[in-house]
Amino acid sequence: MARYTGAKLRITRRLGDLPGLTSKKSKLTQRPGQHGATQKKLTQYAIRLEEKQKLRFNYGISEKQLINYIRQAKKIKGATGPILLQLLEMRLDTVIFRLGMAPTIAAARQLVGHKHITINNSCVSIPGYQCQPGDMVGVKDSSASKQLITKNLELPALSNVPQNLDFDKKSLKGKVLGIIEREWIALKLNELFVVEFYSRKI
Repeated sequence: MARYTGAKLRITRRLGDLPGLTSKKSKLTQRPGQHGATQKKLTQYAIRLEEKQKLRFNYGISEKQLINYIRQAKKIKGATGPILLQLLEMRLDTVIFRLGMAPTIAAARQLVGHKHITINNSCVSIPGYQCQPGDMVGVKDSSASKQLITKNLELPALSNVPQNLDFDKKSLKGKVLGIIEREWIALKLNELFVVEFYSRKI
């Protein structure tokens, strides 16, 4: 399964801040585990592995899905790293999270799976649906769906919506204006290391 159900703060202590995984902050600063306080210098392989894990846990995707996204990114003309991030950011669950309709990407995935979200007035239940510029993201016309989204909007989630998205809180409708730029992706990550990690496998 792609969904991680373990201790989330343990992951953020090891990998750093992951806004898509959880908005909670740990009081502990050292890495988890028996030898977390005396962690030796990481090898080059370990550094690349951690960057890959950041991407996986933040976006809530499986190893197989990530490999497929990298293969897809390599086919597109341009730098593979930024293109990979753009593909992940254009997933429906990520777009909902960026619009502030859900506190985490995992919560956004649940909204999609329970059929609360519409794309161009059609109900979509696939979290990995690839949004395109011009798509209208809305809420299903039911009181339960609207109440749930309104409740989520009151939570202290993202402070601002990225430039590639537009959201109207009154009508609960968002629009994908274009492809997101790298500087708007709120994730401390070296995407080149992720591409290098899979260079021998793909």
